[in-house]
Amino acid sequence: MSQAVAGIIMWVVLLVVFYFFLIRPQKKKDKQLKSMRENLNVGDKVVTIGGIVANVAKVEEDVVILEVGPSRAKMPFEKWAIASIQLKEK
Repeated sequence: MSQAVAGIIMWVVLLVVFYFFLIRPQKKKDKQLKSMRENLNVGDKVVTIGGIVANVAKVEEDVVILEVGPSRAKMPFEKWAIASIQLKEK
């Protein structure tokens, strides 16, 4: 009986370790990324998941219109395609 209890305790400890080292940090990162995408503003300089650096021209519900290049060509992107916001230089 004590081997069965020890086996169950080992599995519980393993699950707790997985939760704190893998699942919880990933959920926190996903939450921060979602918050960043929801708080996009016109004029923000962003980087897409494809590496395109552009300025936000318009923010819609699920789509962001980005201005790219010196000609300021406008391209629509899904919000999930925005990887990060670059800090504004002073």
